[in-house]
Amino acid sequence: MDQRDQVVIGLLGSTLDSGKGPDRWERWRPTVSLCQHQDLLVRRLELLYEKKFAGLAGQLAGDIAACSPETDTRLTEIEFRDPWDFEQVYGALHDFARSYEFDTEREEYLIHITTGTHVAQICLFLLTESRYFPGKLIQTSPPERRGKNRPGRFEIIDLDLSKYDRIASRFQQEQREGVSFLKSGIETRNPAFNQLINQIEQVAINSRDPVLLMGPTGAGKSRLGKRIYELKRARHQVKGEFVEVNCATIKGDAAMSALFGHVKGAFTGAVRDRAGHLRAADRGVLFLDEIGSLGVDEQAMLLRALEEKVFFPLGGDREVKSDFQLVAGTNSDLSVAVSEGRFREDLLARINLWTFRLPGLRQRIEDIEPNLQYELEQYAAREGKRITFSREARARFLRFAASQEASWTGNFRDLNGAVIRMATLAPGGRISLETVDEEITRLRAGWQPRSATEGETLIHRLLGTERTDELDQFDKVQLACVLDVSRRARSLSEAGRILFGASRGRKKTTNDADRLRKYLSRFGLDWQQIQATLES
Repeated sequence: MDQRDQVVIGLLGSTLDSGKGPDRWERWRPTVSLCQHQDLLVRRLELLYEKKFAGLAGQLAGDIAACSPETDTRLTEIEFRDPWDFEQVYGALHDFARSYEFDTEREEYLIHITTGTHVAQICLFLLTESRYFPGKLIQTSPPERRGKNRPGRFEIIDLDLSKYDRIASRFQQEQREGVSFLKSGIETRNPAFNQLINQIEQVAINSRDPVLLMGPTGAGKSRLGKRIYELKRARHQVKGEFVEVNCATIKGDAAMSALFGHVKGAFTGAVRDRAGHLRAADRGVLFLDEIGSLGVDEQAMLLRALEEKVFFPLGGDREVKSDFQLVAGTNSDLSVAVSEGRFREDLLARINLWTFRLPGLRQRIEDIEPNLQYELEQYAAREGKRITFSREARARFLRFAASQEASWTGNFRDLNGAVIRMATLAPGGRISLETVDEEITRLRAGWQPRSATEGETLIHRLLGTERTDELDQFDKVQLACVLDVSRRARSLSEAGRILFGASRGRKKTTNDADRLRKYLSRFGLDWQQIQATLES
């Protein structure tokens, strides 16, 4: 049994603890009631009070001495210029806690949180939870019936959360559910992608700042943007709508009108007012896909709308308000666009707080199988019929999907298209080997002409136009081939094994990665630079 003395630390309640004359004993006064409970022996009461309430503090000390002679009441003056100012109140209580000589071996401390302003009660809670006050909270409440010597009730609250595994488990489960929600319930296996989604989940529920999703076309930026909105809406963090705009499809006055709206007569054909997408996203989420395609005028107006929550409709002279959270998507390197004068540096700085790079499907080979199953389930829900693979057909498709032949240039769009075609052509609802072989032939044909073009495009992105033009045609073709293999490989060593597969068997010692590294260095390139350019 704990034999330590009970010490209560609390604030004087200027309203609840007040009272004059004999009638005050008919009132419930929380600080006095603490010392009236037969099953709570308070050896010492540390009563904190403001100077202007010194008279009331002295009266309370006398009343406590009258009803509980064994309680030693110590009065400590503490000053708040503004008892509703969080910083002032927390600072004053923190200073008291730091200077107080606690003796936890001989005394047990109870922090009274019934009196004081709500700000003071919150500060006492925080200081106790962080162990500046090494004790437990005590909450008092009035009796059901008024009357003399009716102390009411009290409850002691222990903030040692290690005793509450169920609470901790509940929050962990909610976080797992949030992460799974962002992944559309797909049990992804790629460690880097799973870590990325964990970070996005934390940002989604804790921040209203802009989020920038970077990644190649088809990597899932639009779908993830929608899931971020749905997660925030489920947590009651947004009340408005999800508004999605592909900036690559709007130009000039049409872009201004679509985003910011217009007033009647703003241009030829403007026969009535238009609200625009920014107003439609008020208190919701605005997803701007391919934000790098916006014109500089639209960028300037968007920046002001982000910073000040106001903007002018096209042709209008009255400001319009809209408080939205921006989620932007891009498959291009916006820093390059800034250097070329196509994107505003100040806008990039504003939207670059939370930037996440989504990997392409080639960088997530482990996730092809769970995504294949997800696409089949989506097809079944949409078409109302269940489609399955034969065992051999499934194995063959997954083998091809993970091989170097499969470039997945369209990323998850390619996978989605492949599943739809195979499911549609599946005889009796079962995808056969023949159907898989036909689809593999179709995918090969679709990717083949793109590879060389993408390799050549990557040369320009890495070296720039001037340096590319200085290369011999032979070097361009060879380098394009190397970059194409590097684009599809998951590591420098893997790319080296593919490129030097025939000659490596004739060498006594092989270091394919080193051979590729030296080749790339001839052009001033390295593996990390190539991968960073591919991801942007």
